[in-house]
Amino acid sequence: MGSQLGNAGLLLVNTLVNIYLFLLMLRFLLQASRADYYNPISQSVVRITQPAVRPFQAFLGPVMGRFDLATLASGFLIKLVAIIAILQIAGYGMAPLDDLAVGAVAALANAVLKIYFFALIVMIILSWVAPQANHPGAILIMQLVEPIMAPVRRVIPPLGMLDLSPIVVFIAISLIDGIVVGSLIRAAGVVGALVGL
Repeated sequence: MGSQLGNAGLLLVNTLVNIYLFLLMLRFLLQASRADYYNPISQSVVRITQPAVRPFQAFLGPVMGRFDLATLASGFLIKLVAIIAILQIAGYGMAPLDDLAVGAVAALANAVLKIYFFALIVMIILSWVAPQANHPGAILIMQLVEPIMAPVRRVIPPLGMLDLSPIVVFIAISLIDGIVVGSLIRAAGVVGALVGL
């Protein structure tokens, strides 16, 4: 009974950390895609993540172009600390530092790919049911995915009403997830198994 409660507690902690990491990476991607900063959803994401990002902004400075290094550093450190804490609680002891770092990078990459994956699904559904939607969430999703869709659309233009670019992007996301993130998770060993939770 105690070990089941311990496993449930570890799963809960890991899930909460992953949700916060998801929000941090969403903030990073919204900045990178130059999404509307004054959108209410963008403002909520910034407000929720600002306590974790603020300390890094002090020494990493303001956003450089499209990339918010303070948000990346915050996400990396939070996941790193979470992995160390989970390893300690689970009784694995301290893993090598390089495995911990690779596991944290794998978690960041995994969060970014999941954001794009779910955003593409929502974008496809919106294009069917509400193509002219002006809801702040719909606008934000379009702004988020457009930077990855535009280069594909230049190579594969829409065929009348049929746009094949989301299929190509889904395949690219699957390949990156399977090859790059999968390799990082395997390279991290025990840490990778925890990142994969």
